[in-house]
Amino acid sequence: MTTAMELDPHPEIREAVARICAGFDLDYWRRCDEEGRFAREFFEAIRDAGFLSIIMPAELGGAGLGMQAAAVMVRTIAEAGGGWTAASTVHAYIFGPMSIVAHGSPEKRARMLPPLISGRERPCFGVTEPSTGLDTTRIRTRAVRRGDTYYITGQKVWTTGAAIADRILLLARTTPIEETARPVDGLSLFFAPMDPRHVTVRPIPKHGLGSIASCEVFIEELPVPVQDRIGEEGHGFRCLLDSLNPERIMVAAETVGIGRAALGLAARYAKEREVFGRKIGQNQAIQHPLAQGWMELEAANLMTMKAAALYDAKQPCGAEANAAKFLAAEAANKACRQAMITHGGYGYAKEYHVERLARESMIPVLAPVGQALVLSYIAERVLDLPKSY
Repeated sequence: MTTAMELDPHPEIREAVARICAGFDLDYWRRCDEEGRFAREFFEAIRDAGFLSIIMPAELGGAGLGMQAAAVMVRTIAEAGGGWTAASTVHAYIFGPMSIVAHGSPEKRARMLPPLISGRERPCFGVTEPSTGLDTTRIRTRAVRRGDTYYITGQKVWTTGAAIADRILLLARTTPIEETARPVDGLSLFFAPMDPRHVTVRPIPKHGLGSIASCEVFIEELPVPVQDRIGEEGHGFRCLLDSLNPERIMVAAETVGIGRAALGLAARYAKEREVFGRKIGQNQAIQHPLAQGWMELEAANLMTMKAAALYDAKQPCGAEANAAKFLAAEAANKACRQAMITHGGYGYAKEYHVERLARESMIPVLAPVGQALVLSYIAERVLDLPKSY
């Protein structure tokens, strides 16, 4: 499929990552999904090429290239056909550690980040809880300090990659909410070990992305040294924001990639498939929805890169990051559906791959924040309308 010249930075990253992705065909990604197998070979290829460190500080061995470079990388990975099955192998290395980068002491950064940069340790992200959902200030996981150690007890849900993680970026309440001036106070952030003596992980059967488990995590008296707390006690929510905006930007970039991959497969099929003596790609009923999908994905990409540029410039980017996630989710989900329709009955067949991309395109519609809550955020923070919930 022909694409117009992009305004993205880092074409060298796009080309280098695309060369790695070329070694993994669509059947590889289908097998990982069907077998519930982590794409370890792909992860190792990306790691060995140094891309896990793309956003990490240069003084610690990272590339220090920023959020725009990371967005180009993950979008390229998804667009090559791997979708979320591929992007999820590196996703947690990009956004989660940013709270450590922004709020960790020099000692913490020097101790915690190199194992992630090298790929020796794998992180996961533990915020959402089954009883609170997106109402993060109401989480029930508690961290009680005794001497120089916190003991954490609680439950997290939808913690993707927890079954293979060594560490969890974990939000817990250190002061009861009724004793705080504001609900956002009294929360603390930890980079805790996934100690099996205190942590039980239970994978959740789900609709797509079979290659990496999303899990329930049960935590019982997990000891975490004070030196593994990120930022000051009670200021964890503020620290968390430096991971949440990058997460939305990464999700948006990956989602644009999924939409582009589906659109490319649909356009190729439309040029080859003949019905009633003519290529179906000649029919405007096929052409127009695909053309509209291309435009919507390009618009979502521009918002994604704007949010990434603002983040790199240390400017407020909450509205842009949320908008990018919203626009990308809408555009990619629509493009994937249209790709299935273009294939007709074969769109439902695993052999043609678009059904996997369509299943994966539902993830950003639902996570890391629902579409309706993004609309509420924009209404309140940008348009200055009263809070609706």
